[in-house]
Amino acid sequence: MEPVKARNVIIGRGRPKICVPIVAAEAGEICKEARSLVQMPIDMAEWRVDWYEDAMDYSKVLETAEKVRENLGEMPFLFTFRTAKEGGEKAMATEDYINMNKAAAESGMVDLLDVELFTGDEAVMAIIEHAHRHQVKVIVSSHDFRKTPSKDEILGRLRKMQDLGADIPKIAVMPQLKRDVLTLLEATLEMSEHYAKGPIITMSMADMGVISRLAGETFGSAVTYGAAAKRSAPGQVDAEKLAEVIKVIHESMGNQ
Repeated sequence: MEPVKARNVIIGRGRPKICVPIVAAEAGEICKEARSLVQMPIDMAEWRVDWYEDAMDYSKVLETAEKVRENLGEMPFLFTFRTAKEGGEKAMATEDYINMNKAAAESGMVDLLDVELFTGDEAVMAIIEHAHRHQVKVIVSSHDFRKTPSKDEILGRLRKMQDLGADIPKIAVMPQLKRDVLTLLEATLEMSEHYAKGPIITMSMADMGVISRLAGETFGSAVTYGAAAKRSAPGQVDAEKLAEVIKVIHESMGNQ
C-alpha cells in the first residue's frame, strides 16, 4: 500500500492521523480556530467551507483560505465544501462545486481536497485531474446520514472512488444497530487487506459508532476526525481525548 504525503504528514503509515474541522461562519472566527489547532496534538486541519457565511463568493473563499493557510503554518490543510445532500450546511450547483474545488487547487493554499463521490464520475475525475496537476491530493468521500449500507455496497463505493483516481477513499455511515458498526469495520478490514492501493478513511457516525473512530489502526482506517470548538458530524470525539486513546492503542499494538 502506497501512503499519501501531505506536507510533513504521511497518511497510511503508523498510527491513524487526527484531522479536526474548522466550523465557523465568520472569517475572523475561522482564523482564530485555525490558530488554536496548531497548539493541539493533531495532524491535519479541515476547513468546512460550507459553514462560511460567504461560501458562495469564490474571491472571499480564496481570500479566507489564504488566511487559514497562514495561521496553520505547516499543518496540512484539507479544503471541504460539504453539500447539503451529504450532510453539509449549504447546497451548491454541480458546476459551481467543480469550479470552487478547481480554484482551491490552483490557489496554492491547500494540500488536500474532499470531493463527494455522488457529484458524478466525470465531475469527480475532472476535479482530481486538475488537483493533481497542482500537486493537491484528493479524498473522494461518501456520507450516509440515514443508514449503514451493506458490506458489499460500502466496498463497492470505496473501490469505485479508487478507480476514479482518489488518493484516499472515504466513507461515513450512520448505524441504526450495533451490528451496523461491525458491518462498517468488516468492510474496512476487507478493503484495506484485499483491495486498497493506498490509505482509506472509514467511520460509523453518532455515539454508537465512536469505536470506529478509535480503532482505525486495528481495522485499516488511516485518518480519524476529532472535534475542537464544535463538532462537524455526530460522534466526533474531543481531539485531546482522541489523541490520548489513539496513542494508547498504537503503543499497545507494539508500536512505540
